[in-house]
Amino acid sequence: MKTTWKDYQKDIADDRYYYARSCIRQNFFPGSEAAFLNIIGNDLGRNIREDAQHTSCTGIGYHGDIVPLETIMTVVARQFSLMTEAGYENFIPSCITSFGIYSETLEMWHDFPEMEEQAREYLYKATGREFKKPKSLAHTSDVIFHHREEIAAKAKHLLVNAETGKPLNVVEHIGCHYAKIFPKAGIGGSEFPYVLAGMIESWGGNVVDYPERRHCCGFGFRNYLVQANRGYSVANSKKKLESMAPYKPDFIVANCPGCAMFLDKWQYTVSEMEGTTYGQNGQGIPVLTYEEMAGLVLGYDPWDLGMQMHQVAVEPLLEKMGVPYDPSTKYLGKNGKFIGQPEPTAIGCYQK
Repeated sequence: MKTTWKDYQKDIADDRYYYARSCIRQNFFPGSEAAFLNIIGNDLGRNIREDAQHTSCTGIGYHGDIVPLETIMTVVARQFSLMTEAGYENFIPSCITSFGIYSETLEMWHDFPEMEEQAREYLYKATGREFKKPKSLAHTSDVIFHHREEIAAKAKHLLVNAETGKPLNVVEHIGCHYAKIFPKAGIGGSEFPYVLAGMIESWGGNVVDYPERRHCCGFGFRNYLVQANRGYSVANSKKKLESMAPYKPDFIVANCPGCAMFLDKWQYTVSEMEGTTYGQNGQGIPVLTYEEMAGLVLGYDPWDLGMQMHQVAVEPLLEKMGVPYDPSTKYLGKNGKFIGQPEPTAIGCYQK
């Protein structure tokens, strides 16, 4: 019998979510988390709680060998205590690294109960808090995947070329900390990750398969945090972009904030370094977060989604999908205040 993603399926809660923001996602793609909260809470009518008291999971410091294991477990315990106090059981972190941290912590607590007891003791001594472990742990891309058919039923735009009626060709990129650390925790495991492919297919798009589909984007905390190592990071993204370019993808979608940022911004770097672009007609390949992709399908304004923050111009994709947009409001923030406009670049300058 052929193995498929369904052999690696996991249960995802349908409602009552405790949401933990991502420290880097808010900086790279500030509109994505706001869109997620609106999609789940308003468009889909689910109960979701955003708690201003939660903090960073400290995952970058942990993977950079700065934050000790005992400390990060105490931080995780505090996050769970906030969820417990709010009366929720379904924990959904926005960040892929956080998802890996929570999965790793729960796994270690299962295998080594004394580590859980130590975390409980440290938390209580430091804050007087106690906690229950989540009944369900899912990444926010899992939640969008879970509701993908309901989103499809409300769609204003599909992942289809509005002029030709043909499906858009979409590259999906799965964050390493989602599928590769604890494969059983992600939909489809490491061999058949389906969390993004399922969204694309349900919303009318065609998933592009290409040789470096499962290759890392190159983020790697030590690669990027240490300036001298950044060549390793850009080389990884370059390898992926070179591999996908012949298949002429209309856009890339990622479920990790770091992956989306690097696949977008390294295109600018490569274009400046050597004049190479990977998209059609000498342009870049637009890179979307899954929240932005869902938002476009549901008819959100692209600038409300924060897509003006991308290095690669998104207008060619919007026009293919038939998504209306106002060029004059692209760089206007809240209350119509001008937020500044970047200098034109090979991949970021777009004129009709």
